[in-house]
Amino acid sequence: MALNSESLRRAALLLVIAGLLWNLLEAVVALWAGLDAGSVAMLAFGLDSIVEFLAGGVLVWRLKTRLDESAAEAAERRAQRLLGLSFFLLAAYIVLHSGANLVGWLPEPQPSLVGIALVVASAVVMSVLYVAKMRIAARMQSRSLRAEAMESLFCDLQDVTILVGLALNSLFAWWWADPVAALFLVPFFLKEGRENFAGHEDEDEDHGRTVCFCLPCFYGVLDCRYPHSVLRLCRTECCPA
Repeated sequence: MALNSESLRRAALLLVIAGLLWNLLEAVVALWAGLDAGSVAMLAFGLDSIVEFLAGGVLVWRLKTRLDESAAEAAERRAQRLLGLSFFLLAAYIVLHSGANLVGWLPEPQPSLVGIALVVASAVVMSVLYVAKMRIAARMQSRSLRAEAMESLFCDLQDVTILVGLALNSLFAWWWADPVAALFLVPFFLKEGRENFAGHEDEDEDHGRTVCFCLPCFYGVLDCRYPHSVLRLCRTECCPA
């Protein structure tokens, strides 16, 4: 049975809140494990979870409030700029802390089995949230929900990088793999910081784009510019009719 717009909004809100709760738990465990093991990658992971938590809070506000369109867009632009600054600060922290580790100014990070378990669990949870959020974003044609879902996907990509560093440290005592793996996250944070600080309110750029979850757009990874007649070929209810 097709869901109406209010039911979709409530479902989206529940998914975003679930992501908020997970990010809060993730941040606490990651920061504790990072401090305990002296792991730059885990500390960066925990700080990034806090950034994800703040970003999710912005979307919760958008889904719950009933402001007029212009007021809501202005508030989101301000929040995006603040989040952009937080990504830049996080990138600077990783560069400084990793550099200090590599030149021997800080103690060598110790293996963290708790950290490895957390990253694996995060990969599973974020994958599920990404699929669920993208399906609803396609039904609602909500680009803000799509952007929040993409953050869940980016979290998965970070998990792979961090897991490699933690695993190499645990299996082979390659302590340097941990700070090096953290450095690979810097380009991601700079990209996210730039995009959030600049904003995504270019109407000409958004014109003609469709929020979709099908094979032609690699299940939401790319912006779908196909006409609706082509999108119907994917035979999924998530695409616009």
